[in-house]
Amino acid sequence: MEEKNLSRPIPVVRLIVTDSSGRVLILRRATDSTGGGAWCLPGGKIDYGETVEQAATRELEEETGLRGRVLRFLFYQDSLAPAPGLMHCINFYLECKVGGGLALNPESTDSAWIGPEDLSGYQIAFRNDEGLRRYWSERGVR
Repeated sequence: MEEKNLSRPIPVVRLIVTDSSGRVLILRRATDSTGGGAWCLPGGKIDYGETVEQAATRELEEETGLRGRVLRFLFYQDSLAPAPGLMHCINFYLECKVGGGLALNPESTDSAWIGPEDLSGYQIAFRNDEGLRRYWSERGVR
């Protein structure tokens, strides 16, 4: 059984996968998973002994069936725990070009491609909305 040590930040990868129109892929979390029912970017915790790039490639394929071909580090986000005893995550955001077809695993129930104008219509988990706003802002997209 994995021991949860919440006394230190947890490294997490978040993938920004875009389509030909510049929209970003988000996933709706299954109700029985962390962040259940809310939407997020593909990604997850970095395993011990794994690089950020290895974790990004693994998480992308596990969650979406897509294969990451080109990964580019964008920025990190320090997501402090909202209350004592909850997770403090360091999110590493990477932009990713992909190949293959989308096939969700049981952690997600749906997917959507969104632009900045769509963001307010989704309940976003894990503070990924802040990361998306930064991503679009740095590209001059409103």
